[in-house]
Amino acid sequence: MKKGFGTSSFTVIISLSLVLFMLGVTVLIVLNTKKLSIYIKENIGFQVYLKDSITEQDIQLFQKDLAQMPFTKEVKYISKEDAAENLKKDLGEDFISFLGYNPLLSSIDIKLKSDFVNNDSLQKIERGLMEKPFVKEITYQKNLIDKINKNAKIIAMYLLLFGVLLAVVAIALINNTVRLAIYSQRFLIRTMYLVGATKFFIGKPFVIKNIIYGLLASVISCFMVMGLWYLSMQYIPQISSLQTSLMWAFTFGAVVLFGVVISSLSAWISVAYYLRLQSSDLYL
Repeated sequence: MKKGFGTSSFTVIISLSLVLFMLGVTVLIVLNTKKLSIYIKENIGFQVYLKDSITEQDIQLFQKDLAQMPFTKEVKYISKEDAAENLKKDLGEDFISFLGYNPLLSSIDIKLKSDFVNNDSLQKIERGLMEKPFVKEITYQKNLIDKINKNAKIIAMYLLLFGVLLAVVAIALINNTVRLAIYSQRFLIRTMYLVGATKFFIGKPFVIKNIIYGLLASVISCFMVMGLWYLSMQYIPQISSLQTSLMWAFTFGAVVLFGVVISSLSAWISVAYYLRLQSSDLYL
């Protein structure tokens, strides 16, 4: 009997752990959707190409002004020579020797703050910068920016719907797992009730046991979520910049709270269900 009880407990804990693991991963993804969107947006910017007539003093002043602009996250100056070296590496040949001169322009790459990564803001910024007499051209990927903004909203909406659906499924799975575990003891529950035990007295040990199951399953699932996250970092190192102590605290808190509350509540509901049944219905 002890062996059967141990096997049943192990099965419940593992089942709860898998459900809470899926929930924890979903919470992590939802929490990082906005951060990931900001990360992508802030790695998109535009290039300001400068006329050859610009002086070194003008370049330095222009860089300083750009760095102080509210839309600027990062500014990087690329000289004609640096641009030529970069293109030479990309092409694998010395095009300057072939042409006899360097046709490239000096430029300043500007990375934007995420709030300004939309075509309306970029058009205003472009108009303002083009008023500078030494600015020749400004380029940025309009279609890419539109797609990122549009897809970010769609992905966020689908993730929210998926999160809600998964929460409902998780509640149903945990409830069924706990009810099946209590099912084998339905006759004991009914016997205790018939000899005068109160509902609270009968339900208390089941609730406590499932609180322990929920805690153990939560701990296991939290380690699984952390393992998956750090495994993902081996293949996508950039996600390391997304993690924060608050993110982990919220994820673990949500998993533990969900696991403990749903498993204990399911235990209480299951006990109450078997107490309401007629003795003849227990055999069904």
